[in-house]
Amino acid sequence: MSNASRTAPAVLAAALLLAACGSERASSGGDAGGGPVRAGALCPSEFSRYGSPPSSAPSESSEPPAGPSGTPTALPLPSVTGPAENGVKITALFAWGPQSGCAGVSYSADFELINEQTEAATYTLTFGFQSASGGPVDNAERTVEAVGPGRTVKGSVVMGEQVGNAPEVTGVKVTKVRSVPEAEASSASGTCPKSGMRLYADEGDAAMGLRVVGLHLVNCGTRPIQLDGYPKLTIQDEDHHAVEGVRILQGTDQIGTGVGGDGSPEPVTLRPGEAAVAGLAWRNTTQAGEPVNAPYVRVWATPAADPVMVVPELDLGTTGKLGVGPWRKDDTYREPASTPAM
Repeated sequence: MSNASRTAPAVLAAALLLAACGSERASSGGDAGGGPVRAGALCPSEFSRYGSPPSSAPSESSEPPAGPSGTPTALPLPSVTGPAENGVKITALFAWGPQSGCAGVSYSADFELINEQTEAATYTLTFGFQSASGGPVDNAERTVEAVGPGRTVKGSVVMGEQVGNAPEVTGVKVTKVRSVPEAEASSASGTCPKSGMRLYADEGDAAMGLRVVGLHLVNCGTRPIQLDGYPKLTIQDEDHHAVEGVRILQGTDQIGTGVGGDGSPEPVTLRPGEAAVAGLAWRNTTQAGEPVNAPYVRVWATPAADPVMVVPELDLGTTGKLGVGPWRKDDTYREPASTPAM
């Protein structure tokens, strides 16, 4: 449903395969002019050895990034020294063929990310690998957590093994950059926040221009949580500026029927391990006027709660309306193995 680019299945498969490959740091990366990279191990750098999961954080260093290990071929970039796009710059592109000894990966790219904001942020970066004609070959997504203000991180992103007669990749570009303040990052798992509640948005659904996204609230703490009413929302554009002129409606019945967000709110008590859900609904109908596209929604689960930022990629068209349903207990939720609140 969400317009956010999703990691292609091939990329996910590549991550699993790559995690099973050996990986060591190369002594130095090759230049961008072509030719093999000198190293003595397998698979792109940032994937751990002996079946360990891939590293979740690129290196935060002023030193040049360690180049891919194994024996890929460095491909030329149109402009390695060009300006960064939204703080992200591609610094190298590599082709991984059968000679590299690394199964499940066709290409990788090195990047540099600068947090130009005034607070720590978690980034979701989408990269488009392109053919010689400039057409898309595949997309890959990378999350970079907790980048401090003014800091630079260097990392890599992998495109999975190509299937069939896919064209060769000759370029890569940054297609989308999304950032969320680290203090407001959403999470569906992991360490329970100090608030004792975990809030996140699902992938949603779309049909005939109607968009529906669920906001999920989980009590991961040790005390009951009382809910009564609707989540409080504010909408932000790509530059994190507040979006004016959009009415946030209580209930989703003015947006569409049968989406589960109508009716009056009722008190909800969430015991530890229980969850609630509230729906966001909108249409992307476009008529006269300027369409509104706003990636970010800042959510307060209760009036006293700290805000959490989610990224449902609102494409509101020219409708000027976003419906939000009341909190309802989610009886389908099953708590995974959890970590106590900090």
